[in-house]
Amino acid sequence: MESSDQLYILFKKYLDNTCSFEETQRLMNYFELDEDQELLRDIIVDVLEIQDESYEANVAIAEVLAKVDRDLFIQIQTAAAIPAGKNKTVKLWLKIAAVAAALAIVCTGVYFFNYKSGKLPAPAVVSVKDVNPGDFGATLTLANGRKISLANASKGEIGRESGMVITKSADGRLVYEINENVSDPNASNTLSTARGETYQVRLPDGSVVYLNAASSLTYTPSLIENGKRVVKLTGEGYFEIAKDKQHPFIVKTDRQEVEVLGTHFNISSYADDEVEKTTLLEGSVKLSAAGSSRILKPGQQARLSGDKIQINEIDTDLAVAWKNNEFVVQSERIETIMKMIGRWYNVEVIYIGEKTRQRFSGSVSRFDKMSKVLEIVESTGEAHFEVKGRTVYVSK
Repeated sequence: MESSDQLYILFKKYLDNTCSFEETQRLMNYFELDEDQELLRDIIVDVLEIQDESYEANVAIAEVLAKVDRDLFIQIQTAAAIPAGKNKTVKLWLKIAAVAAALAIVCTGVYFFNYKSGKLPAPAVVSVKDVNPGDFGATLTLANGRKISLANASKGEIGRESGMVITKSADGRLVYEINENVSDPNASNTLSTARGETYQVRLPDGSVVYLNAASSLTYTPSLIENGKRVVKLTGEGYFEIAKDKQHPFIVKTDRQEVEVLGTHFNISSYADDEVEKTTLLEGSVKLSAAGSSRILKPGQQARLSGDKIQINEIDTDLAVAWKNNEFVVQSERIETIMKMIGRWYNVEVIYIGEKTRQRFSGSVSRFDKMSKVLEIVESTGEAHFEVKGRTVYVSK
């Protein structure tokens, strides 16, 4: 059981969006208890009185709550009733509504990582045939049209083009090295991963790029275009950019441009995702899209949807978990999880009937076979799967 001081700190961290998975779970567990309602009430009031949330944001959240879980809202309103002698300001009640909405998501969300720690019952038998996880591999397309399967290529030199020596390193990474003057600065290479593949490349300037499944990176051997280093990305990539103040690094996608000098960041730009996400881990980047530009700071994520850019503080570990060979989600819908599974295990996903509206949180290794991942999600009782060949049927 948490002490009052620990719970106070935990609750404030949740409102500040700095809770870890484990801390969020502890808070969720506490709010499920029927005891110590007076302590709960005092903590809610004390924390909210020092928060400075916007009026408009909390009105919006309160409206959402009325649709999501009105009973829970009423319960938390009662628990957070202000003691006699204190002013019941509209702003404070809006804050309480915001907390109730947030806790509605927490308390109704499903934490499938509980299965790994033994807190959930063993999963039901899932009718699946095992599908192996993705692997390290990609295809390099040279300017002359030659295609090289990197999974099958031997280590060492695999090609020379436009003054560049292209090698496959001992650890399987693609490496470019300048051997002589670049003879054709306009020649382009494309490194592409299929569904079920991931790969790394060290570019001629020393920058390192990790490609997620179903992604591609296109670049010229020199990288230089109008005095800037330029690459084009589809899908998802994690970038560790070598510093070069004379030549800013530009990542172009179909919807935006990201400009940096030297930094670590992640871009998710899949064609079938409505939102394009750029997450900054260190340094700074400038985003340009839809006629406007924004500057990101470390720990922030820009979400581009249509012509609108929204910037939020996030846990950056979530955005780059794939690079560390994990599936990590926090309060995500089943569609998001199944897109990740479809890309990594190279399977088609078909929904049968109405989709579950539950949100899921948790983590699993990307090295696990698909049957294990599906069993963990199914153990929540909120989704069921049947696999036929390379097709996964999803139902409630």
